[in-house]
Amino acid sequence: MKWIRQVYDWVLGWADSPYGVHALFLLAFAEAVFFPVPPDVLLIALILGRTRKAFWFAGVTTAGSVLGAMVGYAIGYYVWENPSGEFTGFAMFFFNHVPGFTVELFDRISALFGKYNFWVIFVAGFTPIPYKVFTITGGVFQVHFAWFVLASVVSRASRFFVISMLIWKFGPGIKAFIDKYFNILAILFTILLVGGFFVVRYFIE
Repeated sequence: MKWIRQVYDWVLGWADSPYGVHALFLLAFAEAVFFPVPPDVLLIALILGRTRKAFWFAGVTTAGSVLGAMVGYAIGYYVWENPSGEFTGFAMFFFNHVPGFTVELFDRISALFGKYNFWVIFVAGFTPIPYKVFTITGGVFQVHFAWFVLASVVSRASRFFVISMLIWKFGPGIKAFIDKYFNILAILFTILLVGGFFVVRYFIE
């Protein structure tokens, strides 16, 4: 859609602004609640302009995203459904006006939460599926809040710091590679991350 491209270009425009870092934080926050453009776009642009601050930018993005995830959780927990389990007008507004947020997608993510609980959040941070769907659904299912926050921190920090490390180490050339193979890289990293947690859990038990 044309307007999505316009929003994308508007986001990139902040990379040349003295308020780029502030915009990065707010973008990461908003993306976890309602915004359609992922913060990776601005994160990469800022790092390419100031490579030495790559990991600082990753930290800012993580902080904004996790705080936004908490707000998304609160929306799902308090105002998403009425006592009879039906969607409220607030929820229907999201379905009708937030790109990528559909009833069908919400139902699919709900099924995952019903089966895997907070483990879904560990995976959610790396998928191309809008993160807000996971944060709000986590609140709807009343996932344990501390575990929700921990999973959000680990998954989002891993994603943003890996991207920052790649840009920092390999420079502009890696950007095209990330853009082209992001979904494959996300799947591989998710397998490693979740596999690692299951190994740790196995030894703890």
